[in-house]
Order: sequence, then C-alpha cells, then structure tokens
Amino acid sequence: MTPAVAASAFDSLCLDAVPDQETLRLAYELPSDAAVRKQMTELTDQTRQLIDCSSLVLVASVDAEGNCDVTPRGGPAGFVAVLDARTVAIPDATGNKRLDTLQNVIATGRAGLLFIIPGRTTTLRVNGRACVSTRPELLSQLTAVGKPPASALVLGIEEVYPHCPKALLRSGAWKPEQWLPADAQPTSAEVTLAQLRMPELTIADIEQAEADSLKYRYE
Repeated sequence: MTPAVAASAFDSLCLDAVPDQETLRLAYELPSDAAVRKQMTELTDQTRQLIDCSSLVLVASVDAEGNCDVTPRGGPAGFVAVLDARTVAIPDATGNKRLDTLQNVIATGRAGLLFIIPGRTTTLRVNGRACVSTRPELLSQLTAVGKPPASALVLGIEEVYPHCPKALLRSGAWKPEQWLPADAQPTSAEVTLAQLRMPELTIADIEQAEADSLKYRYE
C-alpha cells in the first residue's frame, strides 16, 4: 500500500481560497492610470538601456502541463542581446544541463523575463513568445559569457513593464547593513548535500565539485 501523505498547510489554506478574479479584485483598489499606461509592446531607448545595464535576469517558463519554473541567468552587464525593439536573445551559458527552461519553452513557446541591475532598484519585466535557437550566425554574436553558447533563448516581446522600486527598497537587497550575517544561512554545499541524500558524499566533496564547476564554467 502507498503510505498516506500528511496534509500540508497548502491543503488547508486552499479550502477557502479566493475563487475567481472578480472576488480578488474586490480586495484591492483599481490600479492607477500610470500603472496601466506604462505597459508597452516594444522597447524604448530607456528600456533598452536597462537591459544593457542588467547582469542578472530571472527567466520564468511553464511546461505543457502547467508546471512553472523560474531560473536565473547571469553574465556581464549587457549579456542579453537586444536584436531589435521586439526581440531579445539570452545566451545559454554552461549550467547544470537539466535544460528545464529550454524544454519548457520548446513545449509552450512562452517565457517571462525580469531584468535586475545590481545596486539599482528599477526592474524590467518582459514577457512574450519564445523559442530556442541554435542558428550559428546568432550564437556567434552572443559571446559575453565567454564563448558562443550551445543555444540561445529568443524572446519575441509582447509586454514591457518597468516595475517601481518598492520591492527592492523593502527588501534592502542592496544595503549591506541590512544583510544577514553569512552564518545565518546554510552554505551552498550544505544545501546540496542535504538535497542529494547520498551518505557516501561529504561537504568537502560538494565544495570541491562547486569549485571545479566555477573554474570550468565556460567549458
């Protein structure tokens, strides 16, 4: 027999969850005119500059069954190429090779991006159609991460929305005096070791693997 799975807080909280969009709207005031008007379908000179300054972008995708994923992509400022006012391309630098994001994009043809600029509080949301390209003439342009990537995520822009800085201001993300001390969180190696559940491995093994991964990150 399959062992019973204990109910989680999610199961309890969803018993009386908000049932529809109309009920949700009743809990909030209407958005301001500016919050609606500043959504565009293509990049301006200013939003192009934001992308050129960004060294970190979060990529949201979903598979054919509706399972969601958000993953970070990073590189030197401007590593995401603006091909024209309605198209950007993200080089796929060497990572864990799971290909979660790329497989999702192939399955659904959609993706969402959130561009972040370290030390700044403005973020830029870009959503739209997406595909995975291995076209050599494109990849040869995307060498900011060290060499031409194996593939690139290409996004056809349908929505451009600059967010106000409130979230990053509230989080204190760029204020070192508000950061937690280093020992307040488990290390990357400790987290990975617990996730792997392989008794034969040690923290030292994981730390060495992480060091090697960073050393050879462009291979």
